[in-house]
Amino acid sequence: MAAEFLTFGAEGILTRVASLAEQELSLLWGFKGELTTLRDSLFKLEAMLRDAQHLQVRGERVEMWVKDLEGIAHEADDVLDEYEYELLRRKVEIQNQIKNKVLNFFSRHNPIAFRRKMAHKIKNINASLANLKNEAASIGLVDRSTLVNATSHDIGGLDRETVSNFDQDEKYIVGRKEVASDIVTTLINSGKNQDNCLSVMAIVAMGGLGKTTLAKSVYNDPEIGRHFDQKIWVCVSTPFEVKKILSEILECLKPEKAGIKGKATICENLQEDLKGKTYLLVLDDVWNDDRSKWDDLMSCLLNATSTKASKILVTTRNVSVSSIVQTLPTCVLGKLSEDQCWCILKYKAFLDASVVLTEDQERIGREIAKKCAGVPLVAKVLGNMMRSQDIDGCRSILESRIWDLPEGEERILSVLKLSFDKLKSPYLKQCFAYCSMFVKDFEIEKDDLIQLWMAQGLLYPSPPNRRNLEMEDIGNEYFNILLNNSFFQDVEKDWYGNITSCKMHDLVHDLAELVSKTKSNDSNETRHMAHIPTSVLHGVPERGAHKLRSLFLNVEVLGDILPNFRGLRVLNLYQTYMKELPIAIGKLKHLRYLDVSYTKIKALPKSIGKLYNLQTLRMKEVELEEFPKELQNLINLRHIYFYPYGMKFPARIGRLTNLRTLKYFIVGKETGRGIEELAGLNLLKGRLTIYNLEHVRDGEEAKKAKLVKKTNISKLKFQWAEDRSSITNDEEVLEGLQPHPSKLEFLQFFNFMGDKCPSWIMSSSFPVLKRLKIYNARNLTEWPESGIVVFPCLEELVLRNCDKLRSAPSHFPSLKTLEIDSMGSGMPIANISNKLTTLTSLAIRNISGLVSLPEGMLKNNKNLAYLEIKDCQELTCIALDVVGSCALLESVRISKCPILAYFPDGLLTTSLKNLIVEDCGSLELIPVTQPLSSLCELKITGCQELSSLPSGLDYYTSLQELAISNCDMLTSALIHSLPSLRKLSIFRCNRRPKFVPSLLGFTCLRELRIKDSHGLTSLPIGLESCSSLEVLIISKLPNVESITSLDNLTNLHELGIFSCDGLKSLPNGLAITSCLTHLKTLEIGGFWKELDSFPAFQVTSQLETLKLWGWPKLKSLPEQIQHLTSLTCLEVQCFDGMEALPEWLRNLTSLEYLYIHLCKNMMYLPTLEAMQCLTKLKRIFILDCPLLKERCNKESGSEWPKISHIPQIYVDWVRWQLPNSI
Repeated sequence: MAAEFLTFGAEGILTRVASLAEQELSLLWGFKGELTTLRDSLFKLEAMLRDAQHLQVRGERVEMWVKDLEGIAHEADDVLDEYEYELLRRKVEIQNQIKNKVLNFFSRHNPIAFRRKMAHKIKNINASLANLKNEAASIGLVDRSTLVNATSHDIGGLDRETVSNFDQDEKYIVGRKEVASDIVTTLINSGKNQDNCLSVMAIVAMGGLGKTTLAKSVYNDPEIGRHFDQKIWVCVSTPFEVKKILSEILECLKPEKAGIKGKATICENLQEDLKGKTYLLVLDDVWNDDRSKWDDLMSCLLNATSTKASKILVTTRNVSVSSIVQTLPTCVLGKLSEDQCWCILKYKAFLDASVVLTEDQERIGREIAKKCAGVPLVAKVLGNMMRSQDIDGCRSILESRIWDLPEGEERILSVLKLSFDKLKSPYLKQCFAYCSMFVKDFEIEKDDLIQLWMAQGLLYPSPPNRRNLEMEDIGNEYFNILLNNSFFQDVEKDWYGNITSCKMHDLVHDLAELVSKTKSNDSNETRHMAHIPTSVLHGVPERGAHKLRSLFLNVEVLGDILPNFRGLRVLNLYQTYMKELPIAIGKLKHLRYLDVSYTKIKALPKSIGKLYNLQTLRMKEVELEEFPKELQNLINLRHIYFYPYGMKFPARIGRLTNLRTLKYFIVGKETGRGIEELAGLNLLKGRLTIYNLEHVRDGEEAKKAKLVKKTNISKLKFQWAEDRSSITNDEEVLEGLQPHPSKLEFLQFFNFMGDKCPSWIMSSSFPVLKRLKIYNARNLTEWPESGIVVFPCLEELVLRNCDKLRSAPSHFPSLKTLEIDSMGSGMPIANISNKLTTLTSLAIRNISGLVSLPEGMLKNNKNLAYLEIKDCQELTCIALDVVGSCALLESVRISKCPILAYFPDGLLTTSLKNLIVEDCGSLELIPVTQPLSSLCELKITGCQELSSLPSGLDYYTSLQELAISNCDMLTSALIHSLPSLRKLSIFRCNRRPKFVPSLLGFTCLRELRIKDSHGLTSLPIGLESCSSLEVLIISKLPNVESITSLDNLTNLHELGIFSCDGLKSLPNGLAITSCLTHLKTLEIGGFWKELDSFPAFQVTSQLETLKLWGWPKLKSLPEQIQHLTSLTCLEVQCFDGMEALPEWLRNLTSLEYLYIHLCKNMMYLPTLEAMQCLTKLKRIFILDCPLLKERCNKESGSEWPKISHIPQIYVDWVRWQLPNSI
């Protein structure tokens, strides 16, 4: 296995360099002979490398030979790259009109020095390659160029064959019962009316998640046995050979026919044996994504049987496979929960189920279950290991890395490695291995990853038949292949469905580490180093430093060591505390990727202009004051990232004609910052925002940006300054900024002050535009109708602060989301809604004069799912005649409509899931004509005239969250039982309410919050019966004098009882003996002002957060706090009578956060010695404590030495000391 891992890196760099050498033959002069020799040698050695891959026995000499070959190939790569650098430098110098003597040195009239240098290096490399060729024969390597294709792979040797019966450890199946049942139901019920049809269902998941086990569960289900005449199990794996699969099907049916070889004969026998029968065929572990092979197999199977309703169940790791084979919905298998992994671990580790586990066994076992990361295969392996371990052995498993385990490693690797072996391209394998540079669970930005691959040369060259592909396109394809093979997960997508980021499963990350060389112990051979301390960096010997291609660093200062790493392609300083980038950065000739995002760097050195090979420069959240003018020399730059706020935009960026990514352009008045700088940037892709358009003189100047030639812009935003003294040319400028429409998906205007829209937005077709937003166009009055369908695919339209707009187009055939906010007339809404039938979301806010929605707006849009109306002062009726129109409406939010008195009949239907009504002071009635069986959330606040809640609440079987606030006229809620309710909130009940429900029927209540209600004199009946409560907050109830017992609320993990002025004692369950064993957060205090001491309370020692409210008479904190050794956060507020924090605070050794609020007489912290015992304290926050603030003054305060060591110190919201480290 190790030898196979060793070769893909060598193969990748060898292929790249050989291809580069061939390309450079047409460019280089003076040493073509040496270069031809280099190219030929590399091609021959590439063939010998393939022979090394196929040797059955690989000795140490072969491995050393491969390692030497890879090293020499890297040297050749550096030499060719150095020449490319010189070409780029010469091009820059010509552009900058450097003095003739420098130009002449590298001109055709004076080539001697450079030619000798290059020729000498290439000759040395050729000599080394010749030695390797001679050595190859002595270790048995031959030229396999005619024997095997470079991309073919034999992954034999991995015994992955599966069978249909359960192994002993597969009989205990956890977390898949419901999924298996759904698959069985689908297989039995689908395709009943389809003759001569094979339905196919795929199970897709990464290795180890239990696809095969699930398939076995389905295969052996009794219903399957009763429904199908025959059941057949074939483990396909790789390669996908149709004849072999057919033979195994026949063998499964008739073992005596196993020897039949001809494909036609096999099919004839299958036809005979399957005639008139239905069957279930399970094809386990399918990798084939060649549709022609799949079609061949399906054709044979269809010819073999004339019956209907036979089914095929496929398991695969590859989404591409499922997309080819499926005719039924795909089952995408998810990870198990931690509890489910714990069940498997416990089953494997403790064979006697009746044994009661000790507290340590349970705790350590559950921690190990977390390490399983939801993968049942890992839970089985670790459980087996735990069986033979004592408690110390289990603890060692908990603290070890999975690939260091003494047993079980091969079982895990054999599954994960199979996916890796199947990757055809050595570049693709290198791309996967490179992902080990990220720490585990890091959210990997997709574009960033592709740019890192590009910097390492892994996306070059493009396939010969696809020369039009850019490196980024190849990287995108590689990313999708790895995603489809389950190497990536937890993907995040943007509004358009494009993947923006992903994560790697921990086990997959471990595999990436294993196949990469980042963990090599030999610093002379390491090419990539990540997350290393400064001491290790300085310890890299010079002979190894120049071989490094990547550095991901956490250091604060680089010093003078950068030139040692002259071969770097990637330098990642992301999120370090570095304040200065060394001038020596300019010596990194090969550097292609530099990331200084989230650092404290204030300026870039001028030497950065010498990084002519740089492709990607990332500076997110870096507060640069100004870019050096030398930035314009980076003519190879393809991607630049920075936030433009607070800095001077770089001048002459128009020289960077290779740019693909420039998200922001700020138009300036100075030379080199005008809009004409965009003219030559025709390769820009993705998003572009142009700011300060008020600096563009007129339409002719705007045309100089040549936006119409930028065919790959997909998201475009135009923005003028909001506060301008004069507005004269906005219409003309926007007219000149006509974009190319072919790929534009998003268009936005900010602060456009013209009267009319540009002609191109009315006369040109935007075939793929999906989102159009116009903000703050306060002078816009006309947006006339067009004679053509301008926006055939527009899905979202937002008009905000277009005060004077009186007309708008009416034909948006695909519009789904309409948002209109702050407009002086309802006419545009009427225009736009005239022909609308496709809306799914409608938001109307702050529309003057709007009495009701336009006629037919709800009735014609029967797919409407979301409706919001806010701040419409004249609204008296939502809509007329809506009965039967809102069958799909899921969410209704009505707020700040002061004269709206009622909801129309038919608005609230059985599909409704969320109903929120706020600050509708005249609302008297919310009519409900049928039970809202889907309603999950109901919030009503500030409706003072509402006398009752919607009727039939007892029948709202899905209601999970109910909140009532400031509705004093409510007399009855008619609630007797809400078994589905999870959250109940009652706020601001100022009168004595009659609607507070009994809680006796609230059997599943998890959260109860009752706050700020002067009218309440007691808590709801039945509180003690809510045994499922996890959160209980009772605050600002001045007239409540007692609280019922909390003894039964044993599931509480958060409890708050505070600011209840009439309360004189704490309830049972908290006062004497605590039954609240799960409590993690407690907030108490602010009770009856005449109490001389804090009421006694007892809580579990596992409490993590404690918030205490005092009152004037209290002189000290409750002493029992000192025993809460697990406390990580302590808040003390309103202890006006307390002058000092107690000395016993030193016992809270887990404390990380200390907050002291509103203690006006507080002067002293515990002693210096006591404060220094709090070794984990990260932050102290002092607010409105004037005496303590004065004594903590850094200059003269006596308390300052006690807190000066704390990383984060905040006093009255001001941070006093920056952390040394986090």
